[in-house]
Amino acid sequence: QVQLVESGGGLVQAGGSLRLSCAASGRTFITYAMGWFRQAPGKDREFVAAISSTGGSANYADSVKGRFTISRDNAKNTGFLQMNSLNSEDTAVYYCAARYGYGRFTARDFASWGQGTQVTVSS
Repeated sequence: QVQLVESGGGLVQAGGSLRLSCAASGRTFITYAMGWFRQAPGKDREFVAAISSTGGSANYADSVKGRFTISRDNAKNTGFLQMNSLNSEDTAVYYCAARYGYGRFTARDFASWGQGTQVTVSS
């Protein structure tokens, strides 16, 4: 499995932006699809966005479409989540995840997980 480490979380005012990074270990990063999930206190972990291994396909949760952009740099073994127009509903711990294949976006479909990074949006 690939090891994942997220960074870039923090405190931001409503309407602001953050860019999360997910650094992957190993030389096989290009074989994995990558996803971002988030979990707010008292809520289940929910899908945010996913990108295929080559970056040719991307999918988003309806709640973030038009505001968030997922991308990856396979040469640097790193994935990204650009988050714009943040609001209080986006406050959560954000997790990077990886899986073989592409097409299902539930948490159970992803085998590798990072430790999470906190994003807090103040209103």
